[in-house]
Amino acid sequence: MSIEYVRGQLGAVEKILYTERHHWVFFVAEMIKWILFAAVVLVLVILLRVWWLPDASWVWWLLLVFLVPALRIAWGFLSWRMNVYVLTNRRVIESTGVLSKRVADSSLEKLTDIVLKQSILGRMLGYGDIIVLTAAAGAGINNLKQIRRPAEFKTQMLNAKEELERELGASN
Repeated sequence: MSIEYVRGQLGAVEKILYTERHHWVFFVAEMIKWILFAAVVLVLVILLRVWWLPDASWVWWLLLVFLVPALRIAWGFLSWRMNVYVLTNRRVIESTGVLSKRVADSSLEKLTDIVLKQSILGRMLGYGDIIVLTAAAGAGINNLKQIRRPAEFKTQMLNAKEELERELGASN
């Protein structure tokens, strides 16, 4: 979905080298309250229907309340799936948004440094933040937050930058 949108934004000689998204643990952590709310509603409907008020037909209307957390969980999942970081042979792209697309990018040519921040828990679960430093300090992507396999993404970025420098050096 989101990758296809990014493919449409690529230049003629640009190709996707690597893609990554936010770690799933952050989606689950954000959705936990909605998951608990949905579970409470379901348990309440079952208890009311089976033990407390078996003849009350209005109990089934409580399932409409269940739609609120169910829709929020579905929306959160869709948002998580649509947010993607893409590394091409020319730039790093962050594509976000469900209803309206937002694409931000940083040119590998302007990249000066890549900082990897990873906590102990991040190392155990395989997530972290990458801070991208470019020559144009305020432009482009600065932070790739809560990304899966950040060390691998950083390595791929460094390799792509070296390849781009070789390519640009050979063309001069």
